[in-house]
Amino acid sequence: MHADVSSMPSTVTVGELRDWFAVSASRRLAVIADDGRYAAALAPGDVDPGAPGERLAVDVARDRPTLAPGLPAADGRDLVLASDVRRIPVVDGERRFLGVLAVTSDLRHFACRPLPADGRA
Repeated sequence: MHADVSSMPSTVTVGELRDWFAVSASRRLAVIADDGRYAAALAPGDVDPGAPGERLAVDVARDRPTLAPGLPAADGRDLVLASDVRRIPVVDGERRFLGVLAVTSDLRHFACRPLPADGRA
């Protein structure tokens, strides 16, 4: 899990989010949180190109899954691999945003480590 991931405030607009995604191809998931509390997560494809730039991004967010911090790593990995962006926010029972579980797009790294040859975390 990447624990040092920054989040965006719930005041971030669709236009600001588009600009943020445009800066880097590696930006695959934007997490929105206020005072450390998870509100939403959006991938670049979640932002309708026709949505007004001044609209709040949290208003256009679809319901994306989150993971509990106590989930076994292998289960988390499987859920991340099944997601469209290979990243899922980790959120505790009080909605605190703790980080993002990610697998690299080449499927070689999970939680910042190379995957073992047998694919088991």
